[in-house]
Amino acid sequence: MEEKKNNPAAGPSESEQVQVRRQKLADLQAAGQDPFVLTKYPQDAYSADLKAEFAELPNEADAGKTVCLAGRMMSKRVMGKASFAHLRDDKGDIQLYVRRDELGEEPYAAFKKLDVGDVIGVKGEVFRTKTGELSVRALEITLLAKSLRPLPEKFHGLTDTETRYRQRYVDLIANPEVKDTFVKRSQILKEIRAYLDEKGFLEVDTPILTPFEIGASARPFITHHNTLDMDMVLRIETELYLKRLVVGGMDRVYEVGRIFRNEGMDPKHNPEFTSIELYQAFTDFHGMMDLVEELYKRLALKICGSLVIPYQGKQIDMGHWERLTMIEAVKKYSGVDYYDWQSDADAIAAAKAHNVELPEVPTKGAILAEFFDAFVEDKLIQPTFIYDYPVEISPLAKRKPNDPAFTERFEYFIDCTEYGNAFSELNDPIDQKGRFERQVAERKALEPNCKAQVDYDYVTALEYGLPPTGGLGFGVDRLVMLLTDSASIRDVLLFPTMKPLDAPKPAEEPKAEAAAPAASEPVKAPALDLSKIKVEPLFEEFVDFETFAKSDFRVVKIEDCTAVPKSKKLLKFTLNDGTDRKRTILSGIHEYYEPEQLIGKTCVAITNLPARKMMGIDSEGMLISAVYENDGHEGLNLLMLDDNIPAGAKLY
Repeated sequence: MEEKKNNPAAGPSESEQVQVRRQKLADLQAAGQDPFVLTKYPQDAYSADLKAEFAELPNEADAGKTVCLAGRMMSKRVMGKASFAHLRDDKGDIQLYVRRDELGEEPYAAFKKLDVGDVIGVKGEVFRTKTGELSVRALEITLLAKSLRPLPEKFHGLTDTETRYRQRYVDLIANPEVKDTFVKRSQILKEIRAYLDEKGFLEVDTPILTPFEIGASARPFITHHNTLDMDMVLRIETELYLKRLVVGGMDRVYEVGRIFRNEGMDPKHNPEFTSIELYQAFTDFHGMMDLVEELYKRLALKICGSLVIPYQGKQIDMGHWERLTMIEAVKKYSGVDYYDWQSDADAIAAAKAHNVELPEVPTKGAILAEFFDAFVEDKLIQPTFIYDYPVEISPLAKRKPNDPAFTERFEYFIDCTEYGNAFSELNDPIDQKGRFERQVAERKALEPNCKAQVDYDYVTALEYGLPPTGGLGFGVDRLVMLLTDSASIRDVLLFPTMKPLDAPKPAEEPKAEAAAPAASEPVKAPALDLSKIKVEPLFEEFVDFETFAKSDFRVVKIEDCTAVPKSKKLLKFTLNDGTDRKRTILSGIHEYYEPEQLIGKTCVAITNLPARKMMGIDSEGMLISAVYENDGHEGLNLLMLDDNIPAGAKLY
């Protein structure tokens, strides 16, 4: 009979199988054959190498070579005095032919007791079977590690993909193609390093723990250094340390660095990720553009074998890169011309007319960037450089000499996604100090309790003289997604950030007074000081019943929720409204909820409002929330209902 990856539904439960396997281990240990006391095995061959070496070996012929293989047994088919099995090693699978007469009576009986998933060593002779399969005729079999848990029957087909991410070790065992992705990831990093090394760059390491939070908008992780008795911040970038090195005379430096940002999670964002930042003295952002284009073409050819690569159903031509200024791109895709705005008020009016979200500080430059997010980014499928960014959103870039409202900065986009960011680096210490101080002041005005500081030591470094420098930063994970045709960042991280299954439920965690409960069932909310609560006065103007009745309030189920890229406020909801199609609604409640808190919840939405574009996405209605003022701060609770109420139920 053939034993493959056990199917618990067709036989004993997993717990029963574990008990059986534990008993087998106990029996082996009692007999003095404990596999876990072994420390090594003389492996001298791999499956793929044997297949290549003996590709021309005829059927029913011996290779005349004895080898020692080691790996995991992935199947076993016992047929009386002879059996077949498949061994998976680091390079692939190979068939084993096991005969009682050649192995011996007792060893053959021990082989029959082995389970799929056990790690074994096999000494045997290479031959090709009558049906043409290269195999190894086993002469000795050694159990090297007992698998106490059965492998899933169809692990790759599980609908709960989180299980694959949580138990990557099982995912790798059961699905060889998953390993291929991470082999390619290693090759990509090796190729990037080789390219930069050839260009004369020096790889360096800079601190992960930094002494304070800077003014950038990215939210950091905070920890505490016991010996120094001080809070420290996990880095959100490597930029400022690397540019200190350029000041010190290291003209070309780069770092492959782990970055940490305490922000939302979605298919393209993970709280910790890998970036590469590089800085080259005596060049500008145009030099960085040329470097990006050359590097990405090289990677496409080396990793994918072609300049035209598939990604999520599209063909991406890495051999052709378009170059547009942000002003040109906004005019091309929205029809709005930045040069028609004579003042910030004109820009605000244009944003309102086009349903564009206003930034926290609504200046002309910042509003231009919002227009780009709303109208342009989702059109940039083929590789495109967007350059000349407003100074308001580029605190570290050098101003354009002929137009100081803009900077020498670019980002590049592929498949509607930003892949990297580059500057002609700001090297004027007086200008840099002023921008840092304004950035921190604006941040504290919005978040009075934040601890952001100006990095005056970096300003001091600039005062010694930073040469004209081009700088570039890009995310490795997103690049690996592109070159391996992976839909989610979790597919290219061996161990993506996941909430532990045994973590306390959100309702059990302490909440700030203005925060909303994360679950729809009743929770014990923190007590509010009602003397500090203010609510908006009731409307004095009446609305007639007929008009009110035209508003269609429906129960909706949240099937998916993600952060909207480049928006600090917006969450994108995919909703079941009781119809055959999914409804998309955007809501500016990210300050109060993380996306994963809301998936599966039952809420209320107005479903017959006309769709309006927000960040380039059609929002088809409005989710209902309760808002109030609590001690000077806005509080918000998304209205959640009993999960037993069906989607589509109408509210009266």
